[in-house]
Amino acid sequence: LGWKFYDADDYHSLENKKKMEKGIPLNDEDRIPWLCTLHDILWREDASRQDTVLACSALKRMYRRVLIGGACAIESNQPEQPGENRALKILFVHLDGPMDIIAGRLEKRRGHFMPLELLKSQFETLEPPSAPENFITVSLEKSLPEIVLEIESAIL
Repeated sequence: LGWKFYDADDYHSLENKKKMEKGIPLNDEDRIPWLCTLHDILWREDASRQDTVLACSALKRMYRRVLIGGACAIESNQPEQPGENRALKILFVHLDGPMDIIAGRLEKRRGHFMPLELLKSQFETLEPPSAPENFITVSLEKSLPEIVLEIESAIL
């Protein structure tokens, strides 16, 4: 697509990475500053009219609201504050698949701070997107070319 790409994992604090390395799941307090940073990156790119892909485990609806509206989404429970429109138009791509497929992929990942044993906690935290969120769900049981084609079709 020629779009800018960001991996949200690159923006976790050292404290978050150490916590995950120890097998301790992150909580909302750990994730909110990280999500606000990601919102700021997306907002900057949007302001410069740069289309962007962000790979991110935005597990809860609240996390996705923060990505759309920034820190103000936490206090107001809305994507934006009156008078300050920092709300972004984001298409969330929910990559959905059984735990065993995802576990198999995580096992192949080398040198990453999130251990396989945290996968269960992520499934427990997951709130799959639902209306009125702007999202598509793509099955991880498809081949990589099929997954990419489905996402590209939704974007374009």
